[in-house]
Amino acid sequence: MKRLLVLIFLLSFAFGFSQDEELESLTIQLAYQDPDSSKVNTSVSIIKLLFESKDYNKALKFVQQSEKLAKELKYNKGLAEITYYKAKIHNQEGNTAKAINEFKNAKTLYTSVRDTLSVAKVNSNLGILEIEKGNYKDGLSHALSAIKELEKRELFDELSKNYESLANAYQTSGNIEKAITYNLKKLDVDNRINNTKGLISTNKNLGDIYIKKQNYNQAISYYESALGYANPNEEKLRANILPYLGKAYLMDKDYSTSTKYLAESVNLNRRFENKIELSVALNSLGEINIEQKRLKTAEAQLQEAANLSRVTNNDEELLRNYKLMQTLESDKGNFEGAYTWQKEYYKLKEKLDQEKAKNNPIVVIEPAEEDAANIENLIPTITSEDDLVSKKKLDKFKLIFYALLAAFAIVLTFFVLFYLKRNNRLKYTRELEAKNKKIELQNEAILEQSKHLENINKVKDKLFSIVSHDLKDSLTSTKGFIDLLKEGQLTQDEFHSLLPELSENANNASLLLFNLLNWSKSQMQSLEPKPSLFDIKEVFIEKTKLMDQKFEAKGVKLVDNTLRDFVYADRSMIEIVIQNLLANAVKFCNTGDTISISNQISNGKAILSVADTGIGISKEDQGKLFGNNTFTTRGTNKEKGTGLGLTICRELVELNKGTIWVESAPNVGSTFYVELPKSKSDQDPGAT
Repeated sequence: MKRLLVLIFLLSFAFGFSQDEELESLTIQLAYQDPDSSKVNTSVSIIKLLFESKDYNKALKFVQQSEKLAKELKYNKGLAEITYYKAKIHNQEGNTAKAINEFKNAKTLYTSVRDTLSVAKVNSNLGILEIEKGNYKDGLSHALSAIKELEKRELFDELSKNYESLANAYQTSGNIEKAITYNLKKLDVDNRINNTKGLISTNKNLGDIYIKKQNYNQAISYYESALGYANPNEEKLRANILPYLGKAYLMDKDYSTSTKYLAESVNLNRRFENKIELSVALNSLGEINIEQKRLKTAEAQLQEAANLSRVTNNDEELLRNYKLMQTLESDKGNFEGAYTWQKEYYKLKEKLDQEKAKNNPIVVIEPAEEDAANIENLIPTITSEDDLVSKKKLDKFKLIFYALLAAFAIVLTFFVLFYLKRNNRLKYTRELEAKNKKIELQNEAILEQSKHLENINKVKDKLFSIVSHDLKDSLTSTKGFIDLLKEGQLTQDEFHSLLPELSENANNASLLLFNLLNWSKSQMQSLEPKPSLFDIKEVFIEKTKLMDQKFEAKGVKLVDNTLRDFVYADRSMIEIVIQNLLANAVKFCNTGDTISISNQISNGKAILSVADTGIGISKEDQGKLFGNNTFTTRGTNKEKGTGLGLTICRELVELNKGTIWVESAPNVGSTFYVELPKSKSDQDPGAT
């Protein structure tokens, strides 16, 4: 009668949640079974069917009943299966913490019954969950330990999930090569089991990776494969893939194909309200329109993309947007606006770089098999027939143990006292070293001050030497000419013939004073730069106009290859540098030679160059050009120099956080290069 009531209850319970014949059969079978391991096995089969039909509440009721019976029977195999499905149910319900805990319990039970396959399955699930939580080290250890057994049994469904989890973990942490390896493994198993959904997502993931590696042909190949597996009517899938395919074609400079895919992508993603994909597509279209000089259209697209990126917290796409906005403003001639976007770009880039630094590539070694030995196994079990003898042996063992413990305490005390004494000695030694170091630093400061005073004296001597020699020559020559003119000893023809020489003397004296004052200021450390953002092309134009007469007089051709670009420096100082470089170039050119001026961008810095096809400079003399001592040679028309021009150039460029250098060969010509910052952040890395 009791069994009949149980049967009626179970039948009504079974028919209430399923019409499945197998479930009904198992329910009836369960009602007539004795409470032994076979009853637990039947319950496990029912739990499995309920889990597959997603009836988790009723599955948990069977879990509770069968778990209690399995524990009473100490039937670990059945208890392991029940615990495994309980973990899977918690996972499906979104309770990750409970799921991980139950999976670990199941692993312990499977290990106790030596079920290696089930241990591998549990490790696979643990790996996926830990990686989803961001615990990459633990997750990868679990996942990697499962792979060997899953591959051996060819459990492709489990392997596909495992490979995907590993690939995502490695990609997130920055280990791109490992991410590619596991994505390719996933492609292989997805092909074997004809997992179309998996093939689409994995091909897209590989496309994303190869775009970051700047291998655009490979990226296009994987994106096209992802589209090929997708049904043409599955517009949501196309909306997800097309922005990235269009971006890959853009990076590969195929603007026509890129525009076609991006236009379709914008329409689809607007319809499905996919803000992330829409921002990617709009940024790419904006870039194409900048290239094709449709600046108004580009600006509207980039502004919408920026808003979407901020809403979705997509910093990578926002960084790309800032770079494009900088290019757009520069093309419009709005250099202040371009500089503003450049600042925003570097500010966001610094933030992203700091975040990436936290996610270093993960290196995980497969964990060694757990040592099954328990600490209690280290103490031998006493199995003697005579309890008294056993007790004496145990007491003797305890006595030895306590004696060893006391000896250990004595040795430990000795080491502590020794350590404290050693620490006191070290402290005294460090204090003594610190005092000695302080004295050394004071001595160095005194020596440095003496050297500084000596250098100032040298500067003074050098100034007097230059004034008394070079400046005196120019002024004496000019005075003699004026005296002859005043006394009427010059004819009109002689006056006109000597006028160029007088002009040259005056120019030399003016340039000498100009360079001398600036050089002395820098030597006395009173010259402070006042940097600002300005167009370098304007400076070149101004300085070449001043030199036009010299170019024409000497028969030198000027080739202007300069571009509109902005630098961040003291404009007046850079004008001095360019004027000196142009004057030097003319000085060492012959009639018919060419002087070329240009500028370009390299590694975020502005590179200016003044090149000539003149007589060139020997290797030996090149080493003397930028030194603190005056060095000069006469020009091709015996023009005199001050010996200070390039020294001033070096010091002014260095004051503006730049560098200057020369490349030259005798009878070939010389090229002087100046590298300058393009923004305040380049001058001062700590600026924001």
